[in-house]
Amino acid sequence: MSYTNPPTVPRKSHTFDDYTLSEIRRAATTGIYDIRGAGAKRKVPHFDDLLFLGASMSRYPLEGYRERCDTDVVLGSRHAKKPLHLKIPITIAGMSFGSLSANAKEALGRGATIAGTSTTTGDGGMSPEERGQSKTLVYQYLPSRYGMNPEDLLKADAIEIVIGQGAKPGGGGMLLGQKITDRVAAMRTLPKGIDQRSASRHPDWTGPDDLEIKILELREITDWQKPIFVKVGGARPYYDVALAVKSGADVIVVDGMQGGTAATQEVFIENVGMPTLACIRPAVQALQDLGMHRKVQLIISGGIRNGGDVAKALALGADAVSIGTAALVALGDNDPTHEAEYEKLGTTAGAYDDWHEGKDPAGITTQDPELMARLDPVLAGRRLANYLKVMTLEAQTIARACGHNHLHNLEPEDLCALTVEAAAMARVPLAGTDWIPGRDRL
Repeated sequence: MSYTNPPTVPRKSHTFDDYTLSEIRRAATTGIYDIRGAGAKRKVPHFDDLLFLGASMSRYPLEGYRERCDTDVVLGSRHAKKPLHLKIPITIAGMSFGSLSANAKEALGRGATIAGTSTTTGDGGMSPEERGQSKTLVYQYLPSRYGMNPEDLLKADAIEIVIGQGAKPGGGGMLLGQKITDRVAAMRTLPKGIDQRSASRHPDWTGPDDLEIKILELREITDWQKPIFVKVGGARPYYDVALAVKSGADVIVVDGMQGGTAATQEVFIENVGMPTLACIRPAVQALQDLGMHRKVQLIISGGIRNGGDVAKALALGADAVSIGTAALVALGDNDPTHEAEYEKLGTTAGAYDDWHEGKDPAGITTQDPELMARLDPVLAGRRLANYLKVMTLEAQTIARACGHNHLHNLEPEDLCALTVEAAAMARVPLAGTDWIPGRDRL
């Protein structure tokens, strides 16, 4: 009787997976690195690794929809004569006109205004569509200085000095020539159709002492009316936040590596910076050590997707969060209704991140007039407002369940972690224990 050996199932490498092999082949063929938008796609500890401990015997919950749970936040009360009073602690992150279409910028302004929150200009200056539809608009002051002028500084409600982004801390952005139309070129004082790379650092200062001078300069220009934000990429949050406080910032934005970008090297997106979850507690600790927690407001961004994420960020000590990628999805980006066109671009709806190429079928990350016309800014604005409303309701539901009548009353004691890594980063106990990794037991 003869036997035939059963076939061995081929085993693929975890290190050299299909995507890694395809990238090696692409690099060998083209001789250039890959450029894309969005944030890190690798799996890192995130808000999903935390759970809330709802009230039962030791805590008294609030009755849903009958007992108040407030959501308002004030940003910039440290020095500014006119701090921002927002209805919800969810803001819209800076995304430039140039990277986004004019209709998309208008839609962001419309949605944020309906929801009672703020938008942010991004690199490239202030567009009339955005200023016209944004009740509260934060003006970004970036290393490139694209589109920067004193008139727009005065039109803004706050100024955000960008030191870095979570997707590329220490690096500058890119804008490919096909997106530099006549209008974009005029706003940025650039040649039409020529690829541009933004600077990685500001040209007129080298450290926190110089930043302090720059902040004073901006305060004088705006007569101390407007709050000054400082945005840093999540790399060394404790020291960066401490130095931003020393420099005189009213509000500090910390952007983790899941935060998006219009375009940069993929090797940068995936290998530089820290997870958003790992950034929050060191940033809060810096504020607490300086006696400035809640006096200087902290905004967290990078991978915020739902009301649970909002509540967790606030429970860990943030005053507000900021969304970018999620806001674009709410407008209609990566929508499966365009799947056939995404496939023609060599991708799929859920993975589309070639925002820099300007071929977005949804009409959001493009300057092509025909594609732009597909996005109705009024309808898209309503979609964003609906999304912000749902996020807020979700966060309120969690806060009530934990016995709090304001989102800012959420605290680390309301949380536990599912993994050792998340427990160490968030500095909350591992579920079912009183153990916080890295902290000595008393």
